[in-house]
Amino acid sequence: MLAHGPARVESAFLLFKEGRHGGSLYRRGARTAGGRRKGALTEVHPADLGGLVLDALIERSDVDPAAIEDVIVGCVSQAGEQAFALGRNCVLASCLPDSVPAVTVDRQCGSSQQALHFAAQAVMSGTQDIVIAAGAESMTRVPMGSNYTLQAQAGLGVGPWSRQILDRYGVAQLSQFHGAQAIADKYGYDREAMDRFALESHHKAVAAIAAGAFDREIVPVPLAEGEFRQDEGVRPDASLEAMATVKPLSEGGTITAANASQMTDGASGVLVVNERAPNEHGLTPLARIHNLTVTAGDPVIMLEEPIRATLKALDRAGMRLDEIDLFEVNEAFASIPMA
Repeated sequence: MLAHGPARVESAFLLFKEGRHGGSLYRRGARTAGGRRKGALTEVHPADLGGLVLDALIERSDVDPAAIEDVIVGCVSQAGEQAFALGRNCVLASCLPDSVPAVTVDRQCGSSQQALHFAAQAVMSGTQDIVIAAGAESMTRVPMGSNYTLQAQAGLGVGPWSRQILDRYGVAQLSQFHGAQAIADKYGYDREAMDRFALESHHKAVAAIAAGAFDREIVPVPLAEGEFRQDEGVRPDASLEAMATVKPLSEGGTITAANASQMTDGASGVLVVNERAPNEHGLTPLARIHNLTVTAGDPVIMLEEPIRATLKALDRAGMRLDEIDLFEVNEAFASIPMA
């Protein structure tokens, strides 16, 4: 998941563990390093980012490109360079033959995760044998919200929320930024607590990079000045003192750019296969998918929904929270994983 986008209510949860049933992920997933908005990846078309990841998945798995039965690509802002079937354009920018189909999925923040859901469902149902789930987004070249703000500027339509929707919830708009602040207020997290949580995230990422934890998954992006292969958003020099100087996103609020995620350019992908494919293609398993859960709730405080999604997924899998060894969290705002 590469970007946070306009407000939605869905939340998604994937549960991976060892076992006998379910779709499987093979070899190590592939991703570009995350580029900061207007950073290293500014000049790279999002379809080319996706194409690089597709190429890497084929190279790493040594699967015949023609054996890929579908490519499912998540993308939030399907406008401009990400319009007109981005998933298909990623295929056309890759080594895959043009006989390989593709589709683009929008579940906002969970778009790439939903691509993985759909790929797993296709494989688990027996509909297809080998599917790529991926995601691509350039928040530099296709700014967040441009798929509706540009139309608004041109005087076309009233935007994504009808008067009926806004009246139902008593708001002027549905905003993640409002939702994140509402959660911080509800759970009593002040700015210092969120800054400390965000700072610890940077420390963890710095340590992971130093340990080479991401080396095998990152696909180098060739640039004029050399290869891009390290996440730009991680700040080794981050400090509470510097974070305290950042202005809040709203008057009197405690959410700031320092305790929220950056806007990112990048792409990622993984190969999803059935139980026959390892023997047929000489693949080594990375993980097995055991649960796919999506939920929806209050669109005003929408970012609280991962709590319910997590509990529902664990219940369906017959597991407890303390049985999970590692969580990977979409930390769009510090208040969300804290809650």
